[in-house]
Amino acid sequence: MKYNILFLIILIFFIGCTKSPDALLKSVPKTYLVKGSFDELPEYKKENYLVALDSFINSCKSEKTKKIYKDLCLRAEQASDPEIFLTNEFTPYEITMHNSKNNTLLTGYYEAHLNGSLVKKEPYVYPIYETPNDLVVIDLGAQYGELKNYRLRGRLTGNRVVPYYDREELHVKTLDANIICYTDSKVDLFFLEVQGSGRVTFENGETIFIGYDNQNGHKYSSIGKYLVQIGEISQEKISLQSIKEWFEKNPSRVDEVLNHNKSMVFFRQSRQEATGSLGLVLTPERSVAVDPSFIPLGSMLYLSAEINKKSVNRVVMAQDTGGAIKGSVRADMFLGFGDEAQEIAGELKSPLKLWILLPKNEIN
Repeated sequence: MKYNILFLIILIFFIGCTKSPDALLKSVPKTYLVKGSFDELPEYKKENYLVALDSFINSCKSEKTKKIYKDLCLRAEQASDPEIFLTNEFTPYEITMHNSKNNTLLTGYYEAHLNGSLVKKEPYVYPIYETPNDLVVIDLGAQYGELKNYRLRGRLTGNRVVPYYDREELHVKTLDANIICYTDSKVDLFFLEVQGSGRVTFENGETIFIGYDNQNGHKYSSIGKYLVQIGEISQEKISLQSIKEWFEKNPSRVDEVLNHNKSMVFFRQSRQEATGSLGLVLTPERSVAVDPSFIPLGSMLYLSAEINKKSVNRVVMAQDTGGAIKGSVRADMFLGFGDEAQEIAGELKSPLKLWILLPKNEIN
């Protein structure tokens, strides 16, 4: 068998024994794969395979997708029948969980829209920062191979690296960072951080794109869970919409709740609409954010969930990450730009089934 080194890494990463979910993977102890077939995928015959193949071809512009699928990226462009190509060349492996307290979950995110100004003036008083000049990012994988996906963020104090300022500290400090522009709502700015990318429209009608560039190194903490824990919103009613409504009714407590999440995101101005961690423009309902500790960025997945009260079963590409996306059967679907995308994303919380589609010829 001619396995190259990269494929062996992927194989070891995912599969202890592809036929059984009982093989514990030491590197990712909550992830198991069970070999399946396309016939077992929910409603796979109803999939728009032309769109699915186009999504794969687009993702092949990234080096991470090319490394996983190699010559299949080239061959996909010459495929005359998208369904035959995908079903003949790939094998679905269901991603399952074992002895895990985490539930399967699909959520949604969108490209945010804010109002802004290039100069600070009422009501545009909340700055959107670029990455601070004194933020130090240490790639731990450069020294320790087993930590290749981990980075330490902090700042220098003398010859020591200490934690960077948290959200509350950053809001009272004069930050050593360029300001892209100012916006009129600290709540909208917070949700821009959660979404990771957005558009800012100025009073003259001009619009700029901005996207995630870095963050302060503090762990993401859900303000929704916080509001549930303190009894302000019930678990059944928690959503982006209910959180915003609570803020409107409790303006004096906005900082209290926002500061619960010590993580803070910094941005860069972009020439294009929302992009993910692979640097590719995200495709609505075809791009998902995943936890790269469990699912490699650039991989092709088959997703089954309920979105906006409709059953959705389709091929998606793992093209993004997020601080709140943790676990093996966990994904965040990009839903696009506009009020409808925001509305659906804000309410989306669905049980999820995921399969990873891996090259058939290399598995057998």
